Amino acid sequence: MNNETAMNKETADITNPADSARNEAAMLPPVDVIEDANGITLYADLPGVPKDKLSLHVEGGNLSIEGELALDMPEGMDATHAEVSLPRYRRVFTLSKELDADKVSAEFNQGVLKLRIPKVAHLQPRKVEIRVA
Repeated sequence: MNNETAMNKETADITNPADSARNEAAMLPPVDVIEDANGITLYADLPGVPKDKLSLHVEGGNLSIEGELALDMPEGMDATHAEVSLPRYRRVFTLSKELDADKVSAEFNQGVLKLRIPKVAHLQPRKVEIRVA
């Protein structure tokens, strides 16, 4: 993937102090980004996040992925060792102007979020028709 064309940068910070939930510490989900001639496809691993606790936002050129874990501990039991110490995932990407943020599509299946973000129409490859004169 070409970082210059698909995404300018990524960051785990969201600077909106009005929303305290966004200022809480969160885990960064592993993400794979694949670019092709028509746009990018992003795969984010969000194990333990149910669909109703997953949110996606595109605002001001930023794509935000947030998910709250639903790992229930049986009543009366305490974890003696827990590798998952934070109850939420958060990842924020700054989208390139070459991507059409209005046409983001999302699928969520078995803890894997798949996002498709096409390039703006005038940057997508197209076939030119040749007419006979």
